[in-house]
Amino acid sequence: MCLSCYGKRQEGVIVGAERMKEYIPELKSKKVGLLVNHTSVINSIHLLDTLISQNIQVTKVFAPEHGFRGQISNGEIVKNGIDLKSGIPIISLYGKNKKPSKEQMKNIDILVFDIQDVGTRFYTYISSMHYMMEACADNQIKMIILDRPNPNGHIIDGPVLDMKYKSFVGMHPIPVLHGLTVGELAKMIIGEEWLNSKSKLNLEIVPSKNWTHSTPYTIVIPPSPNLPNDQAISLYPGLCFFEGTKISAGRGTDFPFQIYGAPYPSLGSFEFTPTSKPFAAKYPKFENQKCYGVDLRNASKPNSLDISHLIKAYKAFPDKNIFFNNFIQNLAGTDQLKTQIIDQIPENEIRNSWAKELNQYREMRKKYIIYQD
Repeated sequence: MCLSCYGKRQEGVIVGAERMKEYIPELKSKKVGLLVNHTSVINSIHLLDTLISQNIQVTKVFAPEHGFRGQISNGEIVKNGIDLKSGIPIISLYGKNKKPSKEQMKNIDILVFDIQDVGTRFYTYISSMHYMMEACADNQIKMIILDRPNPNGHIIDGPVLDMKYKSFVGMHPIPVLHGLTVGELAKMIIGEEWLNSKSKLNLEIVPSKNWTHSTPYTIVIPPSPNLPNDQAISLYPGLCFFEGTKISAGRGTDFPFQIYGAPYPSLGSFEFTPTSKPFAAKYPKFENQKCYGVDLRNASKPNSLDISHLIKAYKAFPDKNIFFNNFIQNLAGTDQLKTQIIDQIPENEIRNSWAKELNQYREMRKKYIIYQD
């Protein structure tokens, strides 16, 4: 496989949502709920609008982080509302209400999930999927997942989550780069009995076609405001660790997750100034301060979890006592990575410390693969 081909979408890939003959007949005469966002599109038309045009009765829309239309900054509470185009109520699953209540699941016969993921454990769309799976199981509602390719699906790497650090940015004992589509992950969640429900979930997955884990795949619609292109999506798994540090990963610039730095010249010669940006970075780190760092816009796409920038930034940071915050443990899924970097453990030794659990995960993963590796 040619790794340099990544970023060039292979012609002929058909995502689950496009395979309407596989699921539309089942939705007829049913009350349908959707867990979707702005990526839930078929040929430039939103899934909600497509279903309405097919005379499907959609009763509710559930929205994950960034909202139904994907215009809300990271970490900002998503509010309940009404879709102005259809008049259908929207229920937020980001904020205090992460798992739908029994009341919110009323008037639904089938729940359809269709959201583009990027294959990292801390990307919160899969956490919203997990809680929706539990809600569907609890209320005996069938769930249909319209699967989409994982643009980082060719990589399995990083520390496996220590469940002591379970949070909304890491709910499962899987590595940072898990090498699964949302459909495959859903199969794993059920198979490994990770759902907190006394009832069995009736789950159907509509797979993508003409795609394997080694197939290059470009996401046409940015999956969230700060992942605008292939380069950001490929660098995101490693650069997201900077969210647990005093380093900016470029939020508030035109190049989020493609640059990094802080207001210290020791970090690099590239200069940038984060500013508030609607829908992307309302209060970015180091707002209106000149930062110095590294420009990765033309860097080669990594074929592993790249922790080299985290290591370099720590070494160059002037006050190491304030470099990390506690969020790094949630992102890494362990307290070891922080300790290893502080102790200046060589990168290859850090990687070796993941090896045993990674190999165990790879074996477990084989049971749930839908697409060829």
